[in-house]
Amino acid sequence: MHSFLLFSPEVAAARAAGKPVVALESTIISHGMPYPQNVQTAREVEQIIRDAGAVPATIAVIEGKICVGLDDAQLELLGASPDAMKVSRRDLAYVLAQKRLGATTVAATMICAQLAGIEVFVTGGIGGVHRGAETSFDISADLQELARTSVAVVCAGVKSILDIGLTLEYLETQGVPVLSVGQPGFPAFFTRESGFRADFQLDTPEEQAAFIRTKWQLGLAGGVVVSNPVPADAAMPSAEIDAIIAQALGEAQQQGVKGKAVTPFLLARIKELTGGRSLDTNIALVKHNALVGAQLALALNATPHA
Repeated sequence: MHSFLLFSPEVAAARAAGKPVVALESTIISHGMPYPQNVQTAREVEQIIRDAGAVPATIAVIEGKICVGLDDAQLELLGASPDAMKVSRRDLAYVLAQKRLGATTVAATMICAQLAGIEVFVTGGIGGVHRGAETSFDISADLQELARTSVAVVCAGVKSILDIGLTLEYLETQGVPVLSVGQPGFPAFFTRESGFRADFQLDTPEEQAAFIRTKWQLGLAGGVVVSNPVPADAAMPSAEIDAIIAQALGEAQQQGVKGKAVTPFLLARIKELTGGRSLDTNIALVKHNALVGAQLALALNATPHA
């Protein structure tokens, strides 16, 4: 076993018993939501996965170890600490070597999940190609990670602050299949429809598991995007959220916000401009993704390897 990995007792017991494990990122706790809703949501998401018959493994870097599964004190530390670094592929070795507190992004969580032998990872929304990327070259490392790291990522699409069309083009070029659940359309995080279609609609966890297992058995390395739309009763009106995103993007540009600071800035500003309703939507979609991810993990666990 990899020397940097440290499994919680719950995750270690699940591995020993052959139970399905679902990875969860920690950036959503440290940078995606305000305290204390972030910690409360993390606990509730973990419980949804347990109730569905799988075991949650929230991943973070703490004291020179990749912690796979966190206890209550570690969740509180990540949720309340202003010092948690946002860790992507580029940052992982630094944070481990320097024994810094690190919250893993989609890309870093995928790396750590694969190291830990976990096949399913649940998040809110993946990163993507930023608007204006043709001049800024601002493209999330999540997309390259999906091309190279064999983990299924359950999400509510890409964050609608991004260029969704270019993101899907990039994924196609990299050979990353995009599945949709319950509809042919690709969701846009706060809303159920983005105006773009996913590659394949597979509604049941058994169908999704058969597809993913076949892909990997063919030797086609890399991830799979399982896009699961936000529940209809929690979705935001498209026209309203589009106008608010446009305003927040303009403010970010005026203030010179760049790089990995862009997404936390935009999410915080959108929360302010919606009076907190965007946070409610964010929480609802993460919980829905947790259920779909747990069901997929059970189905994959029952689908034999080659």
